[in-house]
Amino acid sequence: MSWEREPLLQKARLFFERAFAESRDEPTFGLWCSLGLELLGRAALASVSPTLLAEPANDHRFLLHALGRGSERTPRKSISTAQVFSLCSMLFPCFTEEDLKAAMALANRRNDELHSGAAAFAEYQPRQWLTGFYRACRALAEALEEDLAAVIGNEEAEAAAEALNANRADVRQKVQGQIAAHRKVFEAKPSEQREEAIKRAKEEGDRLAFERHHRVECPACGSTATISGTAFGKESVEHADGEIIVRQSVSPNSFHCPACDLRLESYAELDAAGVGGHYTRTATYSPEDYYGLADPESIIADYLANQREYDNE
Repeated sequence: MSWEREPLLQKARLFFERAFAESRDEPTFGLWCSLGLELLGRAALASVSPTLLAEPANDHRFLLHALGRGSERTPRKSISTAQVFSLCSMLFPCFTEEDLKAAMALANRRNDELHSGAAAFAEYQPRQWLTGFYRACRALAEALEEDLAAVIGNEEAEAAAEALNANRADVRQKVQGQIAAHRKVFEAKPSEQREEAIKRAKEEGDRLAFERHHRVECPACGSTATISGTAFGKESVEHADGEIIVRQSVSPNSFHCPACDLRLESYAELDAAGVGGHYTRTATYSPEDYYGLADPESIIADYLANQREYDNE
């Protein structure tokens, strides 16, 4: 067991890389993120002293391991995840109370996922925790005197910057005002108009879903709304039942509800409205379409047709 800064940081990077290779709507995405975040916190503590990671004991038997003086007959024992993040909040001013809450929420979900029959991360969607996760990673990277991109990768750091740059309090106030105003106007309409608008919104959502938009429930009127965004990261390609399924993460930046005409135009606004968080875009192709190959049956049919025309001459 290593309590040194560099091995812990390298392992955190490895876990983050594993997380970001997952689809955003897979429970394993949250699980790997939570594991990486804990290791990042342990690396930050180790940068002060590896002794901080040793479980306290009256005879200092675990502390001696951190000092390179431990007995081989005594296994090492680390402090708990809760103690890790609590110490980070005490030692690093950049790791705020808000960061502590976000980190512990993920840690608790991780414990539920690993130690119970609950589908903890299936019930805890990225839109509920991703921004807080990014913020905690940024704070711990600062504590380590590392650039966030060096910890979670360039593409993910860009996505994090987009999610974190806006003044969240101002954005939330503005967005909640927009939602309330559109809800009031929509509810003032006659019931027949509302029902027709809800129907049209569902039809529009179904149509746009085939154009790579993502359907969500409108926070103002409850109708079907759609989100679009910018794809990033590597595509995940899977072969199944003679088809090729391509999945890619999308950072959302545009929302529209046809029923009440609520529009949101940035990641920060979507996040404040509770409809943010990365999602996974899925597309299915035939091998011919995906690889740009001609359909063999079509080639044979054309050949036979041409041959019959030749024979008839």
